[in-house]
Amino acid sequence: MTSTPPLPQDPGTQNAAGQNPYATPTQQAPATPKKPFYKRVWFIILMVLVVIVVIASTAGGDDKDGSDNASAGSTASADLASDDPAADADLPAEFSSALRKAKSYSDTMHMSKASLFAQLTSEYADQFSTEAAQYAVDNVDADWNANALASAESYSDTMHMSKMGIYDQLTSEFGGQFTAEEAQYAIDNIDADWNNNALESARTYRDTMDMSPEAIRDQLTSEYGGQFTAEEAEYAVAHLDD
Repeated sequence: MTSTPPLPQDPGTQNAAGQNPYATPTQQAPATPKKPFYKRVWFIILMVLVVIVVIASTAGGDDKDGSDNASAGSTASADLASDDPAADADLPAEFSSALRKAKSYSDTMHMSKASLFAQLTSEYADQFSTEAAQYAVDNVDADWNANALASAESYSDTMHMSKMGIYDQLTSEFGGQFTAEEAQYAIDNIDADWNNNALESARTYRDTMDMSPEAIRDQLTSEYGGQFTAEEAEYAVAHLDD
């Protein structure tokens, strides 16, 4: 018996599951990917606002710091002006000049108070009035002990003087004119090699005055000469030819 071929089914026919087996499957549209949070509009706006606030705060702080610094600078300048007597607007010009000159002498020449006064009033030097000079030495910012010590070191280093010779030079009215206390401070604090000073003085006596070793010893220890101790003089004579 001839079998009957199956009849073609209508494309609209549905199978038992209710689906059309001949329908072309449809693809679902891919889901739109979400933007990362840092690319979203609300996040960008928030960041802009934060940056604006930070900049505003920084600018405000800088202005405050600048104002504080300016205020501190003005205060410091005012303090310096008040600490400098020469800057006093009511001070006579001669007094201001004398004070500045006294300060210069003290800082560069390490002069004593009495020497400063004599220098300021000398007819061969500055010729300030006694009133201006007195004001200057009374108000100059100077450490007289330190000046005495600096002078003592200069006498030791350049003239190779003895301890007693330096003391006499510091207190002499024709020398440093320091007080006894200032001179003693200098002697007590100076760093000097008295044996070496005696030796250098001895060689000077020998080379410039052609003195004998015995004459050199006497000159070194004389109260009118070097005023070195006997031990220092002996060291010098013993090492003359070293």
